[in-house]
Amino acid sequence: MRGLLAAATLAVTGMAQAADITVLATPGIREAYLQLVPQFEKASGNKVATTWAGTADVMKRMKAGEVFDAVILAANSLEELTDTGRLMAGSRADLARSLVGVAVRAGAPKPDISSQEALKKTLLAAKSIGISTGPSGVYLTGLFQRTGVLDEIKPKLRTPPSGAAIGELIAKGEAEIGFQQVSELIHFPGIQFIGPLPAAVQQTTVFAGGVHAGAREPDAARAFLKFLSAPEHAAVLRKHGLDLGVPSPY
Repeated sequence: MRGLLAAATLAVTGMAQAADITVLATPGIREAYLQLVPQFEKASGNKVATTWAGTADVMKRMKAGEVFDAVILAANSLEELTDTGRLMAGSRADLARSLVGVAVRAGAPKPDISSQEALKKTLLAAKSIGISTGPSGVYLTGLFQRTGVLDEIKPKLRTPPSGAAIGELIAKGEAEIGFQQVSELIHFPGIQFIGPLPAAVQQTTVFAGGVHAGAREPDAARAFLKFLSAPEHAAVLRKHGLDLGVPSPY
């Protein structure tokens, strides 16, 4: 399998000499990404330099004119960058899907999140609630409003800076319960992952990559994104709380 992946990557890159690919990415796929990058580098001879930033910071940096060969973030934000000409039209590659998950501090009682009503009761009972500024946090703010609890729980919300891990708030005891992408919670030390949101209120985020309009290595960046989105990587994605970036069944 590894030999096939290497051959496929070399066929896609087709370059006479190695390239240095710069990537700006949000943390939602970080653990799986870090496992896959060395495979790509070994197969292609290219090197990948990655800068991690939260969604708000990625958008800010793109609008300020910063240039990277590839950009990876939630698909809706990636499409906004494409529509405004910052990313190349037609360069989008859907890399992974992620659900919103729930966690508490290690050793704490497990809250009931088995249904929408149970989740509502858990939120009202919690002393503090951690949500992000990224896709999950934006969705949850709307969900809290739709379920009629936002005004009551707003004083209990804890939101760290863009790109920060909710797991850190939970582990430090600054949030009794926290919500973020499953992929960002399942391996975080000092917390226990409870599970995904109930199906009735779940939100799937597709993480996608695109080639910057000013990319210095557009061909290598396109090959890298194609490698990351390959179906052969399904097991790696699942290991890190993700699924293939195909259209969501949820």
